[in-house]
Amino acid sequence: MKKQIQTTKYPRQGFSHEHLFHLFEKYHIPTDHPDLHHHNQHHNQELSYCPLFRGMTQQEHDEFLDRNVREILTYSKGEIVVRQGDPIRSVMLLVQGSVRTEMITLEGNVLDIDILEAVIPLAPSFIYGAKNNYPVDVIAVETTIFLKISKEAWLDEMGNNKQLLTNFLTLNADLTLFLTNKLQMISLKSLRKKLATFFLEKTTAENGSFVLKRSRTQLAEYFGVQRQSLARSLKEMEDEGIILLKGREIQILDRSRLIRE
Repeated sequence: MKKQIQTTKYPRQGFSHEHLFHLFEKYHIPTDHPDLHHHNQHHNQELSYCPLFRGMTQQEHDEFLDRNVREILTYSKGEIVVRQGDPIRSVMLLVQGSVRTEMITLEGNVLDIDILEAVIPLAPSFIYGAKNNYPVDVIAVETTIFLKISKEAWLDEMGNNKQLLTNFLTLNADLTLFLTNKLQMISLKSLRKKLATFFLEKTTAENGSFVLKRSRTQLAEYFGVQRQSLARSLKEMEDEGIILLKGREIQILDRSRLIRE
C-alpha cells in the first residue's frame, strides 16, 4: 500500500545512506522490512549509486536532499507505481528496492522492458519532453521507497551544477542506447540470436559473467517465448560450450560464438 509523507526539513547528518535512513525513521518509514534489509546489505544505499549523482560528494548529496525532497512514497510488492500514459509531474527517485517496467503494445500484448534497482530516477528522458508521459507501467518487485522532487527544482539544480547536468545528459544517452538495443533484439526472429544479443549486452570481453535479475519464467516473458523454449535454447548453448549456467549466474565461455550467432 502506498504511503505519502509530507516533509519540510531534514536533519543534516551522516553520509548519504545514513541520511536516507534518518529520513525514513523520522517520517515513520519502516527500515527493518526484510526486503529493505536484504537490499541494503548488497547496495548500502548511497546516492553515489545513482548515475545522476556520480562525481558529487556525500555532503552534496545530503544538501541536495535537504533543499529539494518534500515527499517520500512507499509501495508494497506488486503495487503499481505509475501507469503507462500517466503525466510526469515530478522526478521520482527510487532509493530503496526495485521495480519492473512493462509496456502495453497496440495489439494489447505486455512487453517486459527492464528491471530497475535503486538508486535511479524513473523515465529521465521523458521528464522534460513536450509529451511528458510515462512510456511504461512501473510495478514494485519488492517493498520500494521513492523520493519525490519537483521538476522545477531539479531543473534549477542542473542549471547551477555542471556535474549534475552532465550526468543527466549521459544517463539519457545511455537510456537511448538501451532502448535502441532493445528494439534491435525484439526485431530478431531467432531466440538464440536474442539470447546472444542479451548476453553480449550484459558482459564485456574483460568481464564475462553476470547474474540474472529475473527468474527463468520472467526471462521467458522478457523474450516473449515459452519457458520450455528458453530452457531448451540455454541447454543447447551450454552443451555447445558457449555459456556455463550456475543458478542465476551466466558465464560466457566463447564470446566469438555469441557474436556469430
